[in-house]
Amino acid sequence: QVQLVESGGGLVQAGGSLRLSCVVSGSIFSINDMGWYRQAPGKQRELVARITSSGKTNYADSVKGRFTITRDNAKNMVALQMNSLAPEDTAVYYCNAAVRPLGEEFAYSYWGQGTQVTVSS
Repeated sequence: QVQLVESGGGLVQAGGSLRLSCVVSGSIFSINDMGWYRQAPGKQRELVARITSSGKTNYADSVKGRFTITRDNAKNMVALQMNSLAPEDTAVYYCNAAVRPLGEEFAYSYWGQGTQVTVSS
């Protein structure tokens, strides 16, 4: 069984910073892409940033230059450094990973439980 556990959300003032982390655990053969998504109240879940196993990244236009995604393959961890936060960044942030479990032929998409980020003006 594969689990994703996020940490690092909270309340911050506009202009501040937060760092989110997500650790993948369980019976893992390999992890492909990892990423962060967010969902604000009344809106659809959207991509924030993704990173491949080789470190190639892509970001939503709204966070480019402010957010940085990194991963530690040895620790099965992905992190999101968020700087210059604005009220419109307020959302539940979800970790996502494409994981090939031990004994499986294919990779599957797994999600964390979500962590709340609230930015006050």
